[in-house]
Amino acid sequence: MRIVMVGSGYVGLVSGACFADFGHTVVCVDKAAEKIEALNKGVIPIFEPGLDQLVESNVKANRLSFTTELAGPVADADVVFIAVGTPSRRGDGHADLGYVYAAAREIADAIKGFTVIVTKSTVPVGTGDEVERIIREANPDADFAVVSNPEFLREGAAIEDFKRPDRIVVGLVDDRARSVMTEVYRPLYLNQSPILFTGRRTSELIKYAANGFLAMKITFINEIADLCERVGADVQDVSRGIGLDGRIGSKFLHAGPGYGGSCFPKDTLALAKTAQDNESPMRLIETTIAVNDSRKRAMGRKVIAAVGGDVRGKKIAVFGLTFKPNTDDMRDSPAISVIQTLKDAGAIVAGYDPEGMENAKQLLDIEFTSGPYEAADGADAAVLVTEWNEFRALDLERLKSVMRTPILVDLRNVYRKSELEVHGFSYTSIGKSSDI
Repeated sequence: MRIVMVGSGYVGLVSGACFADFGHTVVCVDKAAEKIEALNKGVIPIFEPGLDQLVESNVKANRLSFTTELAGPVADADVVFIAVGTPSRRGDGHADLGYVYAAAREIADAIKGFTVIVTKSTVPVGTGDEVERIIREANPDADFAVVSNPEFLREGAAIEDFKRPDRIVVGLVDDRARSVMTEVYRPLYLNQSPILFTGRRTSELIKYAANGFLAMKITFINEIADLCERVGADVQDVSRGIGLDGRIGSKFLHAGPGYGGSCFPKDTLALAKTAQDNESPMRLIETTIAVNDSRKRAMGRKVIAAVGGDVRGKKIAVFGLTFKPNTDDMRDSPAISVIQTLKDAGAIVAGYDPEGMENAKQLLDIEFTSGPYEAADGADAAVLVTEWNEFRALDLERLKSVMRTPILVDLRNVYRKSELEVHGFSYTSIGKSSDI
């Protein structure tokens, strides 16, 4: 099928490359000329494992191309996906749908023949209705159907998630669109990936409900971790104990410094605002947001306490800056709040991240180094914020030799206290009493 992906950011680029790999002909459109120019030169603007090879192979096969021009590709398309950003709106926290609606207006002017228009962006309930209204108003004679098809991609594992999904959710009100979307996802359907067809509004809510639930799960285990520290329990064992219950499951039960990234923070906020506007407030989601926000700075205070309560003039090394490993995404990363808390207390911060340094430089005023040992050189403490693989087996003797004081605060529970103490470190973890 002929597919157009409007928006070549994280979701649009990954989805477009994967659709092309299925055998569809895909054109990715973006208004950012410098991004399209880079993509046409084979330069991928984001870090996602395997994406560069996937893009390269499908460009060579003439199934994937990039342009700033929308009209021509849309006129030839069977399906047009809207995959533009929906950031939190300043002032009230609602999802900003300006880019979605602008895309809808441009698409309306270019439609020729029956076209399925799909919102891939994460959008509040009722957005599909408004997209349909905008297109109908701009082009009364257009023959089209608007569909909701939310993405469920984890940064760092997006290609695997796209090609082997738990489920594919398609919300529609036009039966013609059902056959088109079945054909779009036919390669996955043949692999028995379940396709859930729902109403359009239901589909839109599914994405927010899923992210809201996962955010609550993360926040729940983080609060359990705090309780473990008070009562002398081990949060990792608690997590295993409850995760083995098939009704609960083990995923998203790893205690840490709080969630971040491009989805959970903005989606939980948008869900809470939508619920409030519809006089059906979601207190669990509202509390999840508040607890997660406060936790990030609390982790900074945890580092300060580990150093003795005073970090003024002291150097703190930070290992990992992105919100999770295997991405260069800094959006709402816990490291930002941890570092700001340390700096507010007078600390000197040096940081290192395997992939996020360039993005971090736009957000953080710290010393950026070429590796963890360089960051730790002369440091009074080191804090592990993001669990990149290269931080999982640090040379502890080397680390100790370059630090002024061998203190390690492990916000991801990568190490064991006994292991660190053998090497002469003072060790602080998450969700364990001081004697565990």
